[in-house]
Amino acid sequence: MVTVTVREGIREYLEHLEVERGLAASTVESYRRDLRRYEAVLAQRGRRDLGDVHAADVAEFLASLREGDAEHEPLAVSSAARAVIAVRGMHAFAAAQGLAGTDPAREVTPPSPPRRLPKAIPLSDVERLLDAAGPGPDDAVAADARHLRDRALLEFLYGTGARISESTGLDIDELRLDEDPVVRLAGKGGKHRIVPVGSYAVRALEAYLIRARPALAAASKRVSVAPAVFLNARGGRLTRQGAWGVLQAAAERAGLAGVSPHTLRHSFATHMLDGGADIRVVQELLGHASVTTTQVYTLITVDKLREVYAAAHPRALTAG
Repeated sequence: MVTVTVREGIREYLEHLEVERGLAASTVESYRRDLRRYEAVLAQRGRRDLGDVHAADVAEFLASLREGDAEHEPLAVSSAARAVIAVRGMHAFAAAQGLAGTDPAREVTPPSPPRRLPKAIPLSDVERLLDAAGPGPDDAVAADARHLRDRALLEFLYGTGARISESTGLDIDELRLDEDPVVRLAGKGGKHRIVPVGSYAVRALEAYLIRARPALAAASKRVSVAPAVFLNARGGRLTRQGAWGVLQAAAERAGLAGVSPHTLRHSFATHMLDGGADIRVVQELLGHASVTTTQVYTLITVDKLREVYAAAHPRALTAG
């Protein structure tokens, strides 16, 4: 087999990215910077030919990215992952083109980004958000139909932990507001689940269904009115984008930043666990196939416990 240097392999790979794959010049330049640094690390280890490189060399390069050196600051996980992807791509290309007999980077995976905890907001912020959406059911002042709908929608999202798609896809016959109020939600994969509806959400929904939905339905030009619980101003089913707009407008009025439709779902789960709910119950309410998915919410609760402990316990602080 022809001996190919690391530098030659990098050059041919970059030409492949630029000419054959047509990547943007800025992307190719990013790969070039990462691979030049890789070449320098290999040179320090005495690896100048592609055939001399082993998996341990690639792993050492990854470690150097995260640790930094005299000339480079430690890279964040995302930046280190990008560099390793460039290295893996180059070695895979070299092996496929016969420039090297093996692919030493195949077993070295890019670092995984840190798991982001779902964002939950305190109950006081939830209440501010709900109040900003529209008047409560006991407000004596005649409210606009859309404001009653908006309040009912957000009360429903927080009161049931439903996904926004589940809420906008909800039909009247799937909602029961009697002595034992429940809703039948259609989750991912067509799986259905029954979820209790809290008293605040029930009252908001009743106010909307009695005082507002008929007015919205009357605006429809169709012969039959949409069976959806939540209607738009034209009497049709409220879309996900429309529901997103409702939430964003309420968040802006409440002075809350970074609120998304999933914020209320995350807050529902976190507040349930804070209140002592069993994680398996929360799993069922959220419609998670695995309890592992739900366990991420327990991290939020643990963090809260740590904060309370650090603030309140006389021996919580590390001795200086």
